[in-house]
Amino acid sequence: MGVTRVFPWEIAEGKSGQQTVEMLQKRAELLGATKTGNWCVDCDTYMSSSNVSSSSSKYIHLVHNTEFPYTSFAVLESGTCLVASTGFDSLMIRIKAFYVQRKASKIEVKGTRYEHGDFILKIGQVLIGPSVKGVVIELEYLPCQDVDQCWSLIIEWAASFLGSSFSAPSIPKTSNKETGLFRPSDIILQYIDLFNSYRKVQSGP
Repeated sequence: MGVTRVFPWEIAEGKSGQQTVEMLQKRAELLGATKTGNWCVDCDTYMSSSNVSSSSSKYIHLVHNTEFPYTSFAVLESGTCLVASTGFDSLMIRIKAFYVQRKASKIEVKGTRYEHGDFILKIGQVLIGPSVKGVVIELEYLPCQDVDQCWSLIIEWAASFLGSSFSAPSIPKTSNKETGLFRPSDIILQYIDLFNSYRKVQSGP
């Protein structure tokens, strides 16, 4: 894996999420990108019960990404991301006396995956239940894990694909303080921030 940036794409007034995705897919195909399948990132949120001390994490977000099929990511409220095998899911069931799944907490983004040279492009819709809440783009530059060295190249490629309406997102953060290199947990933390923003809109002020 390389450096990845996940960001929302605004749905134009009068357009649906599906129409927006189809428009972005046409742009990708005109650029010469090759469709390589589908992808999905899903998140279930667990909330601490009354049996857990107040000093413990109130929420645990359990995330799965089809790019890492044998891995579960558990993101604590503090922002710490734990990486485990998919057997971790069964552990959450076993500790239901301490953490219970929030009702209607499931949120996911799914769509089409493309490749174009050294880039991987993913275009998908955010779903809470059956409702489409937005459109998301994920860009990955494979040859490099150092954000500072390749960020300008990623932005240049994104602008060629997305056109004049593209507004560059902020540079992605890395949680590896020792090397500064990008790793899978950094992608998951981006999705958590994205999902939380959609949940806030869903629940209202």
